[in-house]
Amino acid sequence: MPSITIVRESPVIRTPRLMQMEGIFDVPPSERSREEWTVNLDLPNEWNIGLIVGPSGSGKTTVARELFGNSIVSGWDWPTDKAIVDGFPQGIGMKKITALLSSVGFSSPPSWVRPFHVLSNGEQFRVNMARTLAEMPDLAVVDEFTSVVDRTVAQIGSAAIQKTVRRRKQKFIAVSCHYDIVDWLEPDWVYQPHTDNLARGRLWQRPKIELEIKRVHHSAWKLFRKHHYLSTELNKAAVCFVAFWRDTPVAFSSWLPFFGRSIRKGKREHRTVTLPDYQGVGIGNKLSDHLAGVWHGLGFRAFSTTSHPAMIRSRMASSNWKLKRAASFRRPDSRVEIKRATTRLTTGFEYSGPAISIANSSDIIGGN
Repeated sequence: MPSITIVRESPVIRTPRLMQMEGIFDVPPSERSREEWTVNLDLPNEWNIGLIVGPSGSGKTTVARELFGNSIVSGWDWPTDKAIVDGFPQGIGMKKITALLSSVGFSSPPSWVRPFHVLSNGEQFRVNMARTLAEMPDLAVVDEFTSVVDRTVAQIGSAAIQKTVRRRKQKFIAVSCHYDIVDWLEPDWVYQPHTDNLARGRLWQRPKIELEIKRVHHSAWKLFRKHHYLSTELNKAAVCFVAFWRDTPVAFSSWLPFFGRSIRKGKREHRTVTLPDYQGVGIGNKLSDHLAGVWHGLGFRAFSTTSHPAMIRSRMASSNWKLKRAASFRRPDSRVEIKRATTRLTTGFEYSGPAISIANSSDIIGGN
């Protein structure tokens, strides 16, 4: 793209109050207000994620509208009395809608039944991003990106969105005044209008998310239960764990004994859930994998049965899990779940990844 000059002018109506202000602050009288930007935006031939960033008043929105005006998204009209899934285009099937919602970090089906206006700011942000990617498959430009959400939500959400955009081979440009998302968004280019500086290439890398996993009392479930995709119930006999990030609880996983005809020592995953603000970057799957590896290290076989589409996709693509039973209505081994499992498709997996010793896992099991 060649260098261009963007000029914005507006008339100045000279009122007594304005002239008083000019006198107080020694502002030169003027008949017109004028701003000008010289833009050199030589983008790479191949890219998926772009970021226009700078302080307030630096011209971010002006530049974005001048260059990508037809692709700018400022928000969507959502039904006031229907579930958010009914706000997506009619031509998109439910499987794609739920996959999109999960991919941007909104993996809580109980919340999918709610109208948009009752969701939290963080949930609304992710839902808007999912719909943007659905409605704008070629190029989507989002102004005020992450401006109304908590900075943790902004960072985790940025990481989830960039993964989804790259997987879908779309183009996405974020316009933001926040520099704390740069590493998490991992853009292919970053443009700063106030300095006319363009940095190209994936020069940024998402920070590592280091989790501390601790065994906890089953009462910890109350913090997570309403966000589980299936049930708020928890078997009191389950061994429970919580993953902490920056000393904050972010994910929960519980396990029960598992017995079968050829299984003498087994554990099955009972409940695993990640809090909404931390969904979309694989924390729940990493927690589940780690605990299954620890059980394996203790001599147990580890099993998991799930109907959540995002978890099924992850496990089908993972070398740590092998498919034991394709999606079916087959009765599970636990009597507690007989009735529920006959009304939903579930898929069964067994952990086949490396064994993890307790010495390398901070003694998180603490027993059998």
